[in-house]
Amino acid sequence: MADTFAHTLTPEQRATLALWAVPGLGPKTLEALRAFAGGHLESLAARPVREWLAQAPMSPQVRKRLAMVTELGLVADRVLERCEASGMELAFAGGQAFPERLAGVPDAPPLLFYKGHVGPPRRRVAMVGSRHPDQGFLPFARTFARQVAEGGVGVVSGAAMGVDRACHWGAMDAGGETWAFLGSALDELDEPQARMLPSFLERGGVYFSELPPGVRASRSTFPRRNRLIAGASDAVLVLRAGVKSGALYTAEAGQAMGRPVLALPGDVRNEAAAGCNAWIRSGLARACLSVDEVWENVGARPVLAVPPGAGEPWRALSTEARGTYRVLDRVPRTFEEVLAGSQLSPATLTGALVELELSGLVIQHPGKLYERI
Repeated sequence: MADTFAHTLTPEQRATLALWAVPGLGPKTLEALRAFAGGHLESLAARPVREWLAQAPMSPQVRKRLAMVTELGLVADRVLERCEASGMELAFAGGQAFPERLAGVPDAPPLLFYKGHVGPPRRRVAMVGSRHPDQGFLPFARTFARQVAEGGVGVVSGAAMGVDRACHWGAMDAGGETWAFLGSALDELDEPQARMLPSFLERGGVYFSELPPGVRASRSTFPRRNRLIAGASDAVLVLRAGVKSGALYTAEAGQAMGRPVLALPGDVRNEAAAGCNAWIRSGLARACLSVDEVWENVGARPVLAVPPGAGEPWRALSTEARGTYRVLDRVPRTFEEVLAGSQLSPATLTGALVELELSGLVIQHPGKLYERI
């Protein structure tokens, strides 16, 4: 757990973690406390809480909860123990694992809890929709998400039943990247989310939550979760939503952040699509009629590979390059991981990877990470 062990955290991160674990203490209060502490929360952690609590800027409810704490360091230790026990890692704002787009959003959390491997930067789209869409829509949503992911675009959603889950599965069908932001702590998953987690981890997905261990989902946690889905994405696409669908909260968050908001139009007689149609009619969302429009609005320029076994680019490849291509997928792999699966020598594998890059079938990310296009 690269970012979670106590000895890897700075004093400032430990203080941030401890305060973030206090129920009711949000980003604005945290920043007010940082200013109160002269710009460094670690100065509060260096003193007993009772010495500074009365003067600190916070609501009476938060002050009452903090009054039960003797030292912030003890709170940080307890949270870290629970993270380690349940396999969670921590991503602090500005760190490599923290979503880059989210870091610049007002009211962004100072840290996230996560499970999975956070890959290199890429374009991402939030794909959300109703928990109970009209009959027959979920296979379409899954196929649409797969096609989006085939262009190298990451799919972000909320792992809720219905459209959200269909989009996650569609991205995984393509071997693409998918992120799920949850409305509960990662040790309080509902049963379907828990069942889906192994597939997520195995196929390169990530579960995120801003909530510390032990916090269950509630009516108040889902709207705040929606701002994270929008904030981590370059655009928001609502595939199916009635006029009162919670998916529209994600669209509202995206609009407030200046993200392009798209909506899939539906039959005017279909109440399950009434929310999407209303947003399009009012000009709040752009009508999305194709996968190409998703790529365009997130700023992606996908280079789709010729399917193996067809076309001149594939036929021109060496046997070694073809074999290497089959080892790779849409989750970036290190040179060593590809080497272990290829049964080639390091020198031969290097040549095969160069051949694939020149053919436009593979991209190399910083750090010698290789990914199928």
